[in-house]
Amino acid sequence: MPIEIRRFGVGHRRPDGPAGTSGIEGQVIESGPSGVISELAFGRRARIVPHTNPSACWFLVIEGGGWVGVGDERTRVTAGEAVLWPPDVLHAAWTDGSPMRAIVVELPAEPLPLPATIDGRAGWQAGPETGPVARGEGALAPR
Repeated sequence: MPIEIRRFGVGHRRPDGPAGTSGIEGQVIESGPSGVISELAFGRRARIVPHTNPSACWFLVIEGGGWVGVGDERTRVTAGEAVLWPPDVLHAAWTDGSPMRAIVVELPAEPLPLPATIDGRAGWQAGPETGPVARGEGALAPR
């Protein structure tokens, strides 16, 4: 199976955000039953207006900094910090004098089942059709 690569960032963004949002461009990296992953680029004095979402979201600041609001709380965030936006709770994000980039990870309201590992067998559902896990074989490539 070939390596799958998704491009995002400069040259791949478009204006993004709920109605009333200003100064933000983004790109959906992945969207499917397991959730949505997006990149957002905030310009100076950009704003995602307060809104709710039925999914839990992680707002991961990867560059710069700004502000987030969750419910009645407001706080400054900077690169290397992640903020949880709980489902159905009013949340927002904005910048003042500096730009900010963030990755937003939306998780499904109903989590998908995790792969089971039982008695040395692996599979989505351990059962008679699932055999033992094979030992990996290989070696490091020469320098």
